[in-house]
Amino acid sequence: MRKHVISVFLMLGILFSLGSSPGTAGSKPDLGHEALAANDGWGSYGPGVTGGALAAPEQVYTVTNRQELVAALNNGVYPPVSSTPSNLPKIIYVAGTIDANVDDNNQPLTCEDYAQGGFTWESFLAKYDPETWGRVTPGGPLEAARGDSRNAQQARVRIRVGDNTTIVGLDKHATMRGVWLDIRGSRSGANQTPRHNIIIRNLTFEDTYDCFPAWSPTDGALGAWNAEYDSISLRESVNVWIDHNTFRDRETSDGLAPLYFGVLFQRHDGLVDITNASDLVTVSWNRFEDHDKVMLIGSSDSTLYDTGRLRVTLHHNLFDGTGQRTPRVRFGQVHVYNNYYKFINDLSYVYAWGVGIASQIYAENNAITTDQSIAPAGLIGVYRGTMLYETGTSMNGTPGNEFVDVVAEFNALFDPDLSPSVSWAPALFTSIDPTQRVIPLVESGAGPFNW
Repeated sequence: MRKHVISVFLMLGILFSLGSSPGTAGSKPDLGHEALAANDGWGSYGPGVTGGALAAPEQVYTVTNRQELVAALNNGVYPPVSSTPSNLPKIIYVAGTIDANVDDNNQPLTCEDYAQGGFTWESFLAKYDPETWGRVTPGGPLEAARGDSRNAQQARVRIRVGDNTTIVGLDKHATMRGVWLDIRGSRSGANQTPRHNIIIRNLTFEDTYDCFPAWSPTDGALGAWNAEYDSISLRESVNVWIDHNTFRDRETSDGLAPLYFGVLFQRHDGLVDITNASDLVTVSWNRFEDHDKVMLIGSSDSTLYDTGRLRVTLHHNLFDGTGQRTPRVRFGQVHVYNNYYKFINDLSYVYAWGVGIASQIYAENNAITTDQSIAPAGLIGVYRGTMLYETGTSMNGTPGNEFVDVVAEFNALFDPDLSPSVSWAPALFTSIDPTQRVIPLVESGAGPFNW
């Protein structure tokens, strides 16, 4: 395992960069030692987010492949001696591309390499065709083999992250391919032991895909393929900052996927899902591109211990060619401001803001560009929610014009009405930009830093 040696130049930079805005002309800041600024969204509440800024020199790593990444998360040890990752403060710099679908010699693994018990898709599709099997959930040895194959892939792509961790790209080319960063604490009844204090920045996440999605014949009118693995998932996690990343599908994009049983063979789940009593999260300056289900906040309508949690801020993110869940919220107080939504020839589009049970979304000064096929009321999807506060939304507008009252437009077309007010007002923000500035700011500033 190679350790990252911090130069005198970077050490001097650390003294001035902690919590500052990166990108100073003529310098390349050390993002690994930066903390979330005060008042920058819900993530800054309470102790805030410092990640691994206090890491000892032996807990600072540069990693170039999956094995090195897993070792760095486990005190430099591979294979890990425990399924629980290290909680010591650590900074992990990612150089180049880390592919999760590889063996311990960093050789590529295909879906066929993960197959267990003689599993093939040809045999699965023949056996469970609804024309002969019916609309019944698959069962038996072949379905068990699919589950075993899924577990074999999961053992490679699922990478656990501990407390007090910063994972950051060394430059704009740093990429996580096929990776599922699984950030989760634990729960026993009402007792929660959360993960906390984690920063993920300056990375491109692409092609996190499930080789063995489950067939759910009663999901929707025709059934559906349901995949696992998010690029980043938070469960029982508190004080997290996800900043200046790109999330996208390329080699496994939905446009390249076949239709099986008459529906899309969906190999993707979420990009960033925040569930299971996670809390105090800031998601800022990211690009979410060409993906269907983007961000789920709250896992189920019956998870009542989410009440009072799931407090999340989304600001200055780009949602380009996305289908839904930008975000979809249950229970949480979620501040959605200064984001840019770009829906042009977006065949996967369903909605932008999902109003789930007991959710309280506060949407402020967001900009939307569409190809006119999406009406203002179509920005909202209602899933047992009753309220949404929205102001300053510009839709296909020139600066200062074309503002729309999205909730009023929705209420004019649908019953029951949504309440246009919520029971809270955001206080944790450094500034809120006028809507007319959002498009140029987000287009130029979202995603990994340009150095």
